[in-house]
Amino acid sequence: MNIWLNFLIDSLAFGVTFMYGSTGEIITEKAGHLNLGIPGIMCMGGAGGCLVLNMIGASGLPGFLIVILGILGAVLMAMLCGAIYTFMTVTLRANQNVTGLALTTFGVGLMKVIMSKLDYAVYLVGPKALYRWPFAGQTNALQYLGILFFLGIAIAIVASIVLFRTKKGLHLRAVGENPGTADAAGVNVTQYKYAATIIGSGIAGLGGFYYIIDYMASQEAYLSLEAFGWLSIALVIFALWRPHMTILGSLVFGFLFSCSSFIANIEGINVTMAAKPLMKMLPYAVTILVLIISSVRNKRENQPPMSLGLPYFREER
Repeated sequence: MNIWLNFLIDSLAFGVTFMYGSTGEIITEKAGHLNLGIPGIMCMGGAGGCLVLNMIGASGLPGFLIVILGILGAVLMAMLCGAIYTFMTVTLRANQNVTGLALTTFGVGLMKVIMSKLDYAVYLVGPKALYRWPFAGQTNALQYLGILFFLGIAIAIVASIVLFRTKKGLHLRAVGENPGTADAAGVNVTQYKYAATIIGSGIAGLGGFYYIIDYMASQEAYLSLEAFGWLSIALVIFALWRPHMTILGSLVFGFLFSCSSFIANIEGINVTMAAKPLMKMLPYAVTILVLIISSVRNKRENQPPMSLGLPYFREER
């Protein structure tokens, strides 16, 4: 395979980690909640899926059932974290930023404890090939185009259709823009906030599971997962709060983040150790540029929900 094509496929596959996280965060933010707990939720999703795979071990279950159970483990663990965040911020009206940061700290720490107790020969070595179907036998970047890769793209497309083409999506966006008006129109604001945040968290959790079990397929993969959670939040801005745009954004972010390693392997090009961390800042620099451009253009559809990060008190409506 051509080296550039291989790098392009690898960048897109790497970017799916961000795609899951940003798609889940977009759904959450459309309900008016800024969830800075996404890095922790992605970590817990990865740990939850690996924990289930470690538990079923050599149970002799059919391959498709092992794949499904691993995915369910990741989703349910992440949804549990999302439920905790929603209960704190919606029911108890805690500060969203503080709660999110606390959830990230908690999730990252608990993930490290869980993963350190698991046997990678059980949760990783065997199941890896199942999740990489149908290209598990490939030695190039095609090996990453497995079940979770295509599931991530499908979720991003479906999420965009639901948000912008259905009545439920219209209600959700109304809750994020002006919950008081949506409440007056008969929309159950609390129900939509809970549903959006918990579902969004479940989707984000799959990003952590994908990174550990599929893309990296490494015993130490979980140690670098937290940073990609923050990058997922940055991708939300790049995608202008449109789930389908995360597909393009994940390719760009994956390309930019991997540039330092790729360029260093090209004959005749010398990349110093000091330059590599600077090159990994490119996704964040591009995000800032997109934010500046979208702010200058000032198009309402390219801006975050008006009530993002603001608590809603029905009594004050």
